[in-house]
Amino acid sequence: MRYRVTAAATLIGLAICLYNATGYDPHNMVFFMFSVPGWIADLFVDFHDLNVLLMYVLTVASWALIGYACDWLIERDRRRRAAR
Repeated sequence: MRYRVTAAATLIGLAICLYNATGYDPHNMVFFMFSVPGWIADLFVDFHDLNVLLMYVLTVASWALIGYACDWLIERDRRRRAAR
């Protein structure tokens, strides 16, 4: 299986975290728009009390998981077309 979408999605997650860590996102607007764990954590806990490093790791992992799911669906479709 090719993992092109997984790699691209992981890079997107890293870019979101790096953008937030540099300080160009002072109110965390971009981070919480594109961080799935950020959405979930924000429902239960005040985002000022969150461990930032943990949120970065979870964000990158969630983007990698989304990319892997896309790669899995692409591979499944390729197998179905090849079997015809």
